[in-house]
Amino acid sequence: MNIQDEFAKKEKEKEIQERIARSTEIGECRVKKMKSRDELLHNLVTEAGSKCATVARGSNYAGLLQKLIVQCLIKIEELDVVVFCRSDDRAAVKSILSSAVSEYVDIIEKASGVKLTPNVTLNEDTSKDLPESTYGGVKVTADYGKIVCDNTMAARLTLVYEELLPSIRAILFPDDQ
Repeated sequence: MNIQDEFAKKEKEKEIQERIARSTEIGECRVKKMKSRDELLHNLVTEAGSKCATVARGSNYAGLLQKLIVQCLIKIEELDVVVFCRSDDRAAVKSILSSAVSEYVDIIEKASGVKLTPNVTLNEDTSKDLPESTYGGVKVTADYGKIVCDNTMAARLTLVYEELLPSIRAILFPDDQ
């Protein structure tokens, strides 16, 4: 009887070790699958970013910059703000800054009846220009940089990506439903 008990015990230990090995292998496969999916999603965002960069070379880019600045001014709700942009966009931002401020003042006046006189300036320190990785757009700050509204193409892309991630996953990986 003692030999049978010992054999049964060893058989059970072997079965447990096989289950552990199988479980470990399944876990490793899941990790590999998640890493490859994450890499695919990262590549998708990178490709979308490069397409966003083409918008900055388009003919309507100055108009887009104006709308982005107006959005920032509405969101930030401050009178003394600084606009940051890429070095390549400085001339375009300078040319539309007064139009953006006028549009903002008109919108606020129509909505509230209050006529504002905001002090909106372009950042003069070129070392603080936005990097090319932002793909364009603007960042507006107030209160000495304590209040920030990031309206760069990269920030907007990230926002859209995070919002649509479940849909993107469902399209790219339909077998997980």
